[in-house]
Amino acid sequence: MKTAITELFGIEHPIIQGGMHFVGFAELASAVSNAGGLGIITGLTQRTPELLAKEIARCRDMTDKPFGVNLTFLPTFAAPPYPEYIAAIVEGGVKIVETAGRSPEQYMPAMKVAGIKVIHKCTSVRHSLKAERIGCDAVSVDGFECGGHPGEDDIPNMILLPRAAEELKIPFVASGGMADGRSLVAALSLGAAGMNMGTRFIATKEAPVHQNVKNALVAASELDTRLIMRALRNTERVLKNANVDRLLEIEHEKGDKLKIDDIHDQVAGVYPKIMLEGEMDAGAWSCGMVAGLIRDIPSCEELVDRIMTEADEIIRSRLMGFLDGKAAARKVA
Repeated sequence: MKTAITELFGIEHPIIQGGMHFVGFAELASAVSNAGGLGIITGLTQRTPELLAKEIARCRDMTDKPFGVNLTFLPTFAAPPYPEYIAAIVEGGVKIVETAGRSPEQYMPAMKVAGIKVIHKCTSVRHSLKAERIGCDAVSVDGFECGGHPGEDDIPNMILLPRAAEELKIPFVASGGMADGRSLVAALSLGAAGMNMGTRFIATKEAPVHQNVKNALVAASELDTRLIMRALRNTERVLKNANVDRLLEIEHEKGDKLKIDDIHDQVAGVYPKIMLEGEMDAGAWSCGMVAGLIRDIPSCEELVDRIMTEADEIIRSRLMGFLDGKAAARKVA
């Protein structure tokens, strides 16, 4: 399948693995790229630019296909050394960067000089247009269904994607609620040129996370995520667990007087405990509503091949069947 995204990034299939904290290591990124998609190393999971350089080198040993690095620009007083991280990306020969969080505008010149293609994650049309204006090559449009930070507008992808298609000139991928061939075909029909999957790629054989995490995703339904930190205007969608329940109790008690320090124990430093040690009640971790569509733990190659086969079947048989009046009565699972 060829789209503007496969052409832009030089990949076989229009499927991107989004950056995920303590998930996006070389093992997963290389497996997705080897399967024909675009794997992404999560830059800030690596504590220093030097460690990121080593992770890029590890990934390059595992794949000869294109892969990228995620850089999330955080609203913190002690900002990570982003110029040094970018230098590690450039020196590692990586030509694709997924940016997220705050605007990457001040870092765009350094990336563009190095010939890097930038795809910025946005939760609204207005932010997508800003990304286009500052020179981003593509946008990942993140609907309300997504895991992590869905923004504050609460617009689901059935509305957000066609609105983005109406406004944007650069290509974009759909993010949030993406899991299978149905997701891909829906995204394409709404104007996207591919899809970005985060949560779905955690439940794969190559994802370097504890088996408890993968099992939790298979066991979860679409009803098992919660929105936290709304009062702080830093909304995050996470998987329900005991510490998330406690966090929500604190938020209810504090109301609009909530401060980040009030929920420190539920959100700070929990990712290594969950992702690496499998302590599923340790705290809040990002998870999309798409958990309701996760029922197995395939390899990345099996997952990507299945998505593309299913998408082809839906387009060629089911949708074309509607046009010629011969649509199969059977359900496309």
